[in-house]
Amino acid sequence: MPTNLRPHSNLPFGTSEQPVLYMAFELGWDSWKLAFATGPGAAPRRREMPARDVTRLMHEIAEAKRRLRLPADCPVVSCYEAGRDGFWLHRCLAAHSVQNLVVDSASIEVNRRRRRAKSDGLDVEKLLSMLLRYAGGETKLWSVVQVPTSQEEDARQLHRELITLGHQATEHTNRIKSLLANCGLAIEIDKHFPKKLKELRQWDGTPVPEALRQRLLREFERLQVVHRQARELEQQRAKEVREKDSPAVERVRKLLGLRAIGIGSSWLYVHEFFGWRKFKNRKEVGSLAGLAPTPYASGQIDHEQGISKAGNKRMRWMAVEIAWCWLRYQPDSELTRWFCARFGRGNSRQRRIGIVALARKLLVQLWKYLETGVPPAGSELADWRTKARITTENLKAG
Repeated sequence: MPTNLRPHSNLPFGTSEQPVLYMAFELGWDSWKLAFATGPGAAPRRREMPARDVTRLMHEIAEAKRRLRLPADCPVVSCYEAGRDGFWLHRCLAAHSVQNLVVDSASIEVNRRRRRAKSDGLDVEKLLSMLLRYAGGETKLWSVVQVPTSQEEDARQLHRELITLGHQATEHTNRIKSLLANCGLAIEIDKHFPKKLKELRQWDGTPVPEALRQRLLREFERLQVVHRQARELEQQRAKEVREKDSPAVERVRKLLGLRAIGIGSSWLYVHEFFGWRKFKNRKEVGSLAGLAPTPYASGQIDHEQGISKAGNKRMRWMAVEIAWCWLRYQPDSELTRWFCARFGRGNSRQRRIGIVALARKLLVQLWKYLETGVPPAGSELADWRTKARITTENLKAG
């Protein structure tokens, strides 16, 4: 789950004039665990209910107010961990006047002395106690997720499905190759594959066994379906870049105006990262992409463990890929000259380390470019219309 680590500062506080009901969720597939409290020190009220039952949830909130002797109209503050359930519950709670926090699960503290992993059995009470501390003023206690709107969340489906289809195409292709390799065979997998398969012969001159041939044809049909769906999505994306009028698409066009950045990377950058998140500084940009250092320091030990990888993995691998393209297509930029001076004469391992550093620097520069309109120093610009047109022509030809 992508996160923007920024704490809230306007939570209501429990006072004698305005008591507050605090609630924490532990979200499971079959059931939800709830914990209620009115302030620190009191034993929490724990309840369990069927998952995704909004009517039952509102009943439990009303019942908790009655049992804890709170006014029926007192404010409710809740929290749950970011995960598979996404943000629909957050929007539902907001619609029922519940102030909710979606919390980055990696920021929930764990007792180091007990040397245990964070488990679901203790999460609901732990979340509740941390929520009370957060409401009491410990704003740096944990990290709160910035929640996108339903439209912003829906806009991420296109490129994420394209990524999934790419993985599926690789799986089908590798499976076909592996099945042929069992017979000592290898052919190119293209649109003429069924005809080639029919003419293919094994080492002793016999054709491919019938059951295996039928399986290969079915596998090839699934591969064709994946390719067709991917082309349709790519055509839809190119059409929106050419014709749609929205702030997000304007940012996509702006990134396309730089050499080394194509339609796929610019679309992912905007809809996954720059389109709706708000960053204060470059550290937030690097940490959300997982391109931040993770030092280990204890006593006289000071060891660097590499990048955190705790952020958005799609952005991370795309940032590294674009960094390699930047070296090739932006040879006169300051970032390229920095990389060549620092890592150009190193071995392959040093260059791989350097490319991650370049990816982080470039990501920060692209964020500044979208915010201020000033491109990275020494970079060459391009016409986004030409890129969109060439992409459309290639898709039609394919």
